[in-house]
Amino acid sequence: MTAYDEIAQLEGDNECRAWLTKVIATRKDIAAFVSSRRPGSAEGEFDRFMNGSFNFCVCIRFNDDGPKSIIRFPKPGHTLTARREEKVRSEVRVLEYLREMTNLPLPNVTSWGLEDESPQNLGPFIIMDFVDGTSLKEDVILSSDIEDAKLDCVYEQLAEFLLELSQLEFDSIGGITKNADRNEWLTTEKPFTYNMNEMAVTVMNYPLGTFPTAPFPTTRHYLEYQSDENITHLRIQRNLAHDREDARKKYIARHQFRKLIPKYCMDNNGPFKLFCEDLQPSNMLADPETLKVNAILDWEFTHAMPAQFTYDPPWWLILKGPDMWLDRYSMKEFLHRYEPRLEQFLRALERVEARS
Repeated sequence: MTAYDEIAQLEGDNECRAWLTKVIATRKDIAAFVSSRRPGSAEGEFDRFMNGSFNFCVCIRFNDDGPKSIIRFPKPGHTLTARREEKVRSEVRVLEYLREMTNLPLPNVTSWGLEDESPQNLGPFIIMDFVDGTSLKEDVILSSDIEDAKLDCVYEQLAEFLLELSQLEFDSIGGITKNADRNEWLTTEKPFTYNMNEMAVTVMNYPLGTFPTAPFPTTRHYLEYQSDENITHLRIQRNLAHDREDARKKYIARHQFRKLIPKYCMDNNGPFKLFCEDLQPSNMLADPETLKVNAILDWEFTHAMPAQFTYDPPWWLILKGPDMWLDRYSMKEFLHRYEPRLEQFLRALERVEARS
């Protein structure tokens, strides 16, 4: 299992805890603020908090029987504080683009803004309509007694979502923006990926100056950056290796990865596909009876990426990635669980493609 940088994690947790204390004390101001950003004159009242890995949400109910609202803030200390506004801007753009270009079930964004617009300067925010539903998490997807027909229903929906996303193309790798004059979506922003955020907030003294400052023109450029990031991580986080032999293996693996890039780099010049790193069942809300997905959440780490990322078999078919399974189980156990789910998903994908 990969060792954690406990000092960096403690600093991040302390920063986040201090901020959460401020949020909790400000909930009445937050309710009034959300009301002011909503059409009409209904008064808002605090309903509940919802905590995620990178975001903290406050749910607000209103006295006009209208839909509840969620205001979502990226958590400092768990999201790189200096990039919180960039992360919010990027997600809002992605949601706007997806609403314009796809039929995906998306949360309805009613307002958003930056830190200086927020109540008590809590940070950049997105306000959305509350969506009812149950998360497609472990007790649903991995239930040993789930009927094949129900799992097929889920898989066909997920296949439809992935198929739609695979048709969205760009000419470079990075964040997207809209050119209003030309009514055209372009890749003009540097990427800020899930892994970059993890390096920034969980590795003490990781050199943030090594992060990209512009989009990548080719797949090879991006993969070489990823290789450099992996090597830098091994060099900076001193407890990443358990002993000399473990350090040797990790060093060799990282340099072997770099050697493989020319051999396995496909579609080097694009087109590049819109890819969400955190697209997984646990970020989807569905009707508990029918399992029809009502909303796909958390588009924060979404960029134009190498097409290979889109075409790889989904890692989330058994909810945890191969790395996490192999930390606790053998490759044989992983394949025993994964391969039947993959075959079932591929059959669902074929049915969806046949209908398209």
